[in-house]
Amino acid sequence: MNPPDVEELIPRMLQRCHTIAVVGLSAHPERDSYQVARYMQEEGYRIIPVNPTYAGTVILGETCYPSLQDAADHLAQQGQKIDMVNCFRRSDAIRTIAEEAIDIDAICLWTQLGVVDEAAAKMASNAGLSVVMDRCLKIEHAAM
Repeated sequence: MNPPDVEELIPRMLQRCHTIAVVGLSAHPERDSYQVARYMQEEGYRIIPVNPTYAGTVILGETCYPSLQDAADHLAQQGQKIDMVNCFRRSDAIRTIAEEAIDIDAICLWTQLGVVDEAAAKMASNAGLSVVMDRCLKIEHAAM
């Protein structure tokens, strides 16, 4: 799952990554993805919603995009980039998301609790991304 140094990697990523694309972010406040994103936003991170179901709507004050590439293209027009890709999708969707994270030159690919794809993690890591799998962003941040 996670490399042995994941305990050191997590705080580095939380300090380095300020703009977080949340893939699978729900517009429903009772959903975990919304609660985690809202918490991170309240802690000063910029949250970029990515979910084709809600594309074009506003979630947590930010426009929701249908794909990571669309989100990255829009941010690039503002001179900004996505640092972290936080995944609220099933494990079988992670390979595609990892490929997109590589394409947009993200710093970190992070998957939530229960979401594991070792091949996708290796691919992202080999492309230079830091990878944290099967960890909750909110829990890890709060623990710091």
